[in-house]
Amino acid sequence: MSIGQAGMVRVESAGADRYDIRIRDHVVRADQPRDDGGDDTGPTPVELLVAGLAACVGYYAGRFLRRHGLAADLTVTATYTLASRPARVDHIGMTVTAPGLPAQQRAAFAAVINHCTVHNTLLQPPQVDILITTAADTGYGPGDGPLQARDCRKETSCHM
Repeated sequence: MSIGQAGMVRVESAGADRYDIRIRDHVVRADQPRDDGGDDTGPTPVELLVAGLAACVGYYAGRFLRRHGLAADLTVTATYTLASRPARVDHIGMTVTAPGLPAQQRAAFAAVINHCTVHNTLLQPPQVDILITTAADTGYGPGDGPLQARDCRKETSCHM
């Protein structure tokens, strides 16, 4: 995908707490663990968020290693903790294991992997607009169109 080009992800209910995430020609299932009322048929949305960050770091790390003629066998391990009010991930820790990385390239490697696209997005959050539509939203009259959810990033008392 190019800079400025719009991407699209479609999420469809698959029953209970299951959701099929359609990305290009791929389908990923999101669910909740059994002890949280789900069927555990896939990772949770939070796990997918953390996995996306870890995969992005891995992608940038692998590109760096290959570009410098180094072995790109690496592992990224991510851990995270949750917080409440509001519910969110409040800490993500990552360990990148790159056995073939020479000590003199560590600083450059760290600079590259600390600026992967997903990490940059978390550091500079995008505007998120949520448009709510229903089956009744076929012909809009005054006041009966789709409900536009508010952007709560800058409001201190915003509740959805």
